[in-house]
Amino acid sequence: MLEKIREGSQGPAAKIILGVVILSFALAGIGGYLGQTTEQPVAEVNGTKISQTEFARAYQNERARLEQQFGEYFTQISADPAYMARIREGVVDRLIQQELQNQLALELGLRVSDEQVKNAILEMSYFQLGGQFSNDRYLQLIRQMNFQPDTFREYLREEMTRNQLVTAVAGSDFMLPSELKSAVALQQQTRDLDYLVLNKEKLADKVEVSEQEIKDYYQLNQSQFQSPERVAVQYLELKASDIAPGKEISEQDVLAYYEESKNQYTAPEKRRVSHILVEGSVDDAEVQQRAQAILDELKSGADFAQLAQEKSDDIVSAELGGDLDWIEREMMDPEFEAAAFSLENVGDITDVVASEFGLHVIKLTDIQRQQVKPFEDVKEELRAELERAEKIDAFYQKQTEVAELAFEVADSLQDAAIAAGVELKTTDLLARNMLPEPLNTLAVSSAIFTPELLEDRVNSEVLEVGSEHIVVVRVKDYTAAAAKPLEEVSAQIKTRLINEKASSLIKEHTQTLFAQLQDGKLLEEIASGEELEVQSDEALTRQSYSVSPAIVSKAFQLPHPLEGQPQFAMVELNNGDAALLKLNAVKTPEVGNDIDAQQKQSITMTQINRNYNALVDALEAQAEVKRPKINVAEEN
Repeated sequence: MLEKIREGSQGPAAKIILGVVILSFALAGIGGYLGQTTEQPVAEVNGTKISQTEFARAYQNERARLEQQFGEYFTQISADPAYMARIREGVVDRLIQQELQNQLALELGLRVSDEQVKNAILEMSYFQLGGQFSNDRYLQLIRQMNFQPDTFREYLREEMTRNQLVTAVAGSDFMLPSELKSAVALQQQTRDLDYLVLNKEKLADKVEVSEQEIKDYYQLNQSQFQSPERVAVQYLELKASDIAPGKEISEQDVLAYYEESKNQYTAPEKRRVSHILVEGSVDDAEVQQRAQAILDELKSGADFAQLAQEKSDDIVSAELGGDLDWIEREMMDPEFEAAAFSLENVGDITDVVASEFGLHVIKLTDIQRQQVKPFEDVKEELRAELERAEKIDAFYQKQTEVAELAFEVADSLQDAAIAAGVELKTTDLLARNMLPEPLNTLAVSSAIFTPELLEDRVNSEVLEVGSEHIVVVRVKDYTAAAAKPLEEVSAQIKTRLINEKASSLIKEHTQTLFAQLQDGKLLEEIASGEELEVQSDEALTRQSYSVSPAIVSKAFQLPHPLEGQPQFAMVELNNGDAALLKLNAVKTPEVGNDIDAQQKQSITMTQINRNYNALVDALEAQAEVKRPKINVAEEN
């Protein structure tokens, strides 16, 4: 089939069609084909659109961060549509804030040069192997993040520009000593508290939920009971590391490779030298006179190390008797290096040598001659390199065959798998976020859920998931996202309604008890009537984890109680329970001038973050921000 296509593409009809296509590009403009899209943006900030592609990339990064944070528990968390909806909303909000910062940075004239972006990429540890930048690793990682080199550079430029903005704002922020003391005192403040927690479960038995209420709730909230779209995938996976070498590597092959690459296993000559430096211009007669006097003393038998300590202007090496440790070629000033490597025997000294730093007298203290690693020491390493090269050659040959067969026989992967020498693998029906490796990379999962693969059930193109690592996929089965049947979620809805009603009842009951507390009834009396016990904390801190966060937050919002007049409050807890609070006392410590440096930095950074967030909020309040009501990159 491919041969027929090639032959057909050379015929006169094909050339006429090609001419028409080229003419249409010339008339309409290539930008019209590549730049326009019917895709609706996830948001628009002062006329600048945030695309679905930007959202998808940021959302995948956030998912990866959460998966790393929660581990195996993330699967359970991500099953909650409401939780994942909040995650998506948070990603959109963050993209909006980033665009607002980009626009402010542009308005302020902040810029990041191409050279700065290049240096940042070279210094990133993610792109390094053995401490050196690896271009192959760089390309592999950015492709996994769905970037091309040019788009990644622009993405990084935006990040660095925003960092300039943050640095500018943070660098201009400060705290007065009195403000710092007040902040430390507030941080260390404690509060004496009595509280009573009323559990909603106590009233759950009194709650009744009808079948009609369950149906009504289901009808109004079907979006909360969606089963995600699921797909069953057949795929082949080909990795160079799994391929047998195309030929057996003989001892002669390894030896020949050793001879070809011997320079890689040659340790260059090293020399250990000491020097005495006289700083100044080489044209200065006094400087020349001082250097010559030192040389004369050495020739007369003076000790080099002692003379270096007394007369060298290189303070660091002078303390070590002039020692500069081991040097190799192209490490030192050219004149210095030439003189040092011209010395023949350990103990020899040079005449006066001029360099850009001044005048030197150099002594050779040790030599390590150039050495070549023996063949036996590197034989296995070389064999592994040759085997890897053979595997890579075989990999790319197989990849070409796989690509052709997957295209020619578009409705089956069997022929391509035979050519690759691998077994086909098939998944069960799985949601997108449950796909196994290597299908869970952004490039592969995006390809799987394209209409072409879902509807036509054809083979995908060759998809790169790593260095010398590819997959080809085809969809075996697919079920669209749909609302779960009422029967399946009825029990879940009933439990939710019971909890909501119980929470409402406990809230009303607690409000009644709170009114009694304000009228003078003791908290202990209320507790006795409810068959509960009052709980106390005589030194509650803002960072306390032994008490519900809602109680801690409310306790530190209450005003200071007057003598014999405690402050009362009612709190609704996050789990639907409620609590009554009695604040008895507030204890604020005296803070001296010797504030811990780490604490000072923490408080200052908190204020900087607060002020910067206030700046971003102000930008958003003044901006024209549109959030279209659309489904953005649904993953569940």
